[in-house]
Amino acid sequence: MNFDYVLAKVKTLSKKKVAIAAAQDSAVLECVKACKEQDIADVVLVGDQAKIEAIAKEIGLDLTGTEIIDEPDMIEASLKAVKLAHDGDVDMYMKGLVDTKNFLKSVLNKEVGLRTGGALSHVSVFEVPGFDRLLFLTDVAFMTYPTLEDKVHIINNTIPVCRACGVEVPKVAPVAAVEVVNPKMQVTIEAAELTRMNEEGEITGCIIDGPLSLDLAIDPEAAKHKGATNRRIQGDADVILFPDIHAGNLVYKTLVHTTQSKNGCILTGTKVPVILTSRSDTFETKLNSIALAAVVAEELQQGK
Repeated sequence: MNFDYVLAKVKTLSKKKVAIAAAQDSAVLECVKACKEQDIADVVLVGDQAKIEAIAKEIGLDLTGTEIIDEPDMIEASLKAVKLAHDGDVDMYMKGLVDTKNFLKSVLNKEVGLRTGGALSHVSVFEVPGFDRLLFLTDVAFMTYPTLEDKVHIINNTIPVCRACGVEVPKVAPVAAVEVVNPKMQVTIEAAELTRMNEEGEITGCIIDGPLSLDLAIDPEAAKHKGATNRRIQGDADVILFPDIHAGNLVYKTLVHTTQSKNGCILTGTKVPVILTSRSDTFETKLNSIALAAVVAEELQQGK
């Protein structure tokens, strides 16, 4: 599986619609232009209409037929955009020029936000050169120091993302510095507990095996050399569950800045997929994230 699969799958689904908060951003509108050209998603642009139209003219984006809600105030724009998702008028919610703090406040808003009662978490999906599958990294950007209960939520949030990308029963590796339980390393104890919960049917829809070192999780040769032939995961993990945001973020940025990987990212555990990209993210990452959100939106809608 790769992002070509995801992009192709989008075109087999009913067209999804994304609301963009504070859409007066050239990078975001470039992405909107590609969405329209590649028939990936419809959009509702919420923001400063005059600035949106000026940028669109500059980049050659035809706004004919595109819904624009004029709201120059970025905080109000985010609240109006998220309400569209809350009310079911759109299938996805995306950050534009509004800062991350206020964007997340709109997601968490008690009246018009997208909370479902569980914990929110972030999933990054990577197509890494040399790998025969997509890698799902979580959590690298949102949950800082997840507890055992949080990790259960993270896994349950990630399973629909995997299924949407063609991985029906994902293999989840809670990673640590070592692959054995060490009473002095809480991360290994929690990884073993997650494995037990999976084996006893408390966490379903996936295969969990931990603790695992990262090499045993993703490298079959390493698993073979270390004699890990009794493990349920032997270098073939789909999901890398990180012990904290530091480990996840370091791996994420290593892949982004030292390899020719492709990736897309969404916030999960929400009523609809939330596209929380950074201004430093590439155009391709933004587009992949919208496509990822579209297939996940379909998965969530089918699962209702």
